[in-house]
Amino acid sequence: MRLQLKSFLPRTLYGRSLLIIISPLILLQIVSTWIFYDRHWDTITWRLVSSISGDVAMVLDRMRDDPDEIDALFQSARATMDLEMILKPGEILPNEPSGAEENLISRLLGHAMDERVKRPFRIDSRSFREEVVIDVQLADGVLRVIVPGSRVFSSSTYIFIMWMVGTSLVLFAVASVFMRNQVRPIRRLANAVDSFGKGREPDSDVKTEGAQEVRQATQAFNLMSERIRRQVRQRTDMLSGVSHDLRTPLTRMKLQLAMLGQGPEIGELKENVSEMEKMIDGYLTFARGEGGEPSEETDLTELVSDIGEQWKKAGTAIDIHVEGRIVTWVKPEAFKRCVNNLIANAKRYAGNIWVRTGRRGDAIEVTIDDDGPGIPEEDREEAFRPFVRLDRSRNPETGGTGLGLSIARDIARVHGGELFLEESPHGGLRARIRLPV
Repeated sequence: MRLQLKSFLPRTLYGRSLLIIISPLILLQIVSTWIFYDRHWDTITWRLVSSISGDVAMVLDRMRDDPDEIDALFQSARATMDLEMILKPGEILPNEPSGAEENLISRLLGHAMDERVKRPFRIDSRSFREEVVIDVQLADGVLRVIVPGSRVFSSSTYIFIMWMVGTSLVLFAVASVFMRNQVRPIRRLANAVDSFGKGREPDSDVKTEGAQEVRQATQAFNLMSERIRRQVRQRTDMLSGVSHDLRTPLTRMKLQLAMLGQGPEIGELKENVSEMEKMIDGYLTFARGEGGEPSEETDLTELVSDIGEQWKKAGTAIDIHVEGRIVTWVKPEAFKRCVNNLIANAKRYAGNIWVRTGRRGDAIEVTIDDDGPGIPEEDREEAFRPFVRLDRSRNPETGGTGLGLSIARDIARVHGGELFLEESPHGGLRARIRLPV
């Protein structure tokens, strides 16, 4: 089974940046430690044990040359060589392994004793930091040599490790602070892009800081968002003027028709004018979008429930269910229009409607199901196109203006979400709004 390296890498830029710094730091420590133990530790320890074995060999030679001055020789060894020596007459070393392979000190000291003393011996280095005991077999007994730990053990090992680990921790802390400061503006920019994509207008431009590349990206985003806001304002202002210009002649027509009295032809003209007003409202709503409304932290539980109650009062067979309390950032009026358009679309073709709202993973979903005829899968994307009516009737009461689904999808996308058309478990059409949390 192949293992992909990227599956073991941190997912965040901060984590990967620290990994880039830590990896060579750890590798450097491993190499340094290996070289230290392979070279320095062996060399220093060999020199120390060689000195001890040379002192023991010298004492043995003096004991052989001047056996009557053993006590004075032991006192001199204690004073000048820091060796405690005890002669045990008549004793014999047991015929057991000497223990010379217990650790590095035992092995090196054993080799040194073999080279210089050339007598049977036993080494006990289990407590080498405090002392090492060497028993040497003599012709008439055993000479016990007690070596203090300071003569066989060098504290430079711990000093080296402490300095290495200490400096590494300091470097890691400095690198962590540095990388955090470098990643912070990237996170701030990412949050701003995410909020802007969900339709949440920032209070101010993103602060320009960090590395040069991050500053350039931030400046580009600020310019882009300002252009988009300016275009939305220009479009809204233009459409407001268009709305005023179109409504003015319609108002004059309505007044003129009211002054003409009653009649079949006049009634038809009034209906045509009313239809034109509805069409203009629909067209302007679609073209204007909901970019001007600010996002607010909204309780969707209450909002969706209120929408359902309004439709129930109007005599619609609708069932509303919200899973728990859901609070998120939306444009309240725009979201109401989105849900109302989908319910109105379902009511036009079905007798019963079901609305469900709840969290699904990292998103919030609102589903509107009906028991109508539904829409074939190949025609669902076509239904989102502006002014397209799958019901070919020209009667707005049956076919509508062809903007309800387009407006609903536009509003969902303004919130950074999406609107899907699917088959309903009740046999009709399901409209599913999915909003990011």
